[in-house]
Amino acid sequence: MPFTGPAEDRLAIRELLETYADAVTRCHADDWAATWAEDAEWSLPDYPELGTTKGRAAIKAMWIEAMKNYPGIMFEAWPGSIEVTGDTATMRSYTAEVYDQGDVTMRDRGVYEDTCVKIDGRWLFKTRSFRNIHRQHAPKGI
Repeated sequence: MPFTGPAEDRLAIRELLETYADAVTRCHADDWAATWAEDAEWSLPDYPELGTTKGRAAIKAMWIEAMKNYPGIMFEAWPGSIEVTGDTATMRSYTAEVYDQGDVTMRDRGVYEDTCVKIDGRWLFKTRSFRNIHRQHAPKGI
């Protein structure tokens, strides 16, 4: 089943994902970092120059540096599945990003495989692993 577990937990996890996406679009590092557990791990296998980063502080620092390459980004995310078991959950989510790099408009789509944990009543990302699904690069505005 793609959506299992208590509805209130699934809603909170969906709101975690939406908070993450909103913070990316606003380029708000503190709000974005607050979606991660202290001992989280972020893997980007399609970006070997970034690889895997461990720990909220290191993830935030890497993200701040990486975001310099995504000016004016519009980031959307939605879940494909959320499976809750107690204070842990797995989620598959999809992303769509649009941003400009020079004279080129980039449209990237991808998938995250996530584990989430409930700490002190709040859901956070424990692990996120991102893979590209589709990339489209066209002259700016097209």
